[in-house]
Amino acid sequence: MTELSIKIKIGNREYPMKVAASEEATIREAGKKINEKLKSFQDQFGIDDKQDLLAMVAIDSFVEKLRAMELRQTTDEVAMDQISKLNRLVSAEL
Repeated sequence: MTELSIKIKIGNREYPMKVAASEEATIREAGKKINEKLKSFQDQFGIDDKQDLLAMVAIDSFVEKLRAMELRQTTDEVAMDQISKLNRLVSAEL
């Protein structure tokens, strides 16, 4: 596994990181999205304090993650239910 030394700028600070080469694009994209959310919250709420903005971004991001996890769980349950129904239909015909 090849590691790269990169710097990600979030807000007004640069953060040096060592990342797997295969993860570089994902990490850079994450940094870009964080900065977009920071700017959005700053514009929306008129907040300049970077710590407050970062906290808001963290909360917003985790809420999105939890919602996605709930949706995936529901989707998995529906898929398993459908597979079970199909399995019963096939078994009944055999």
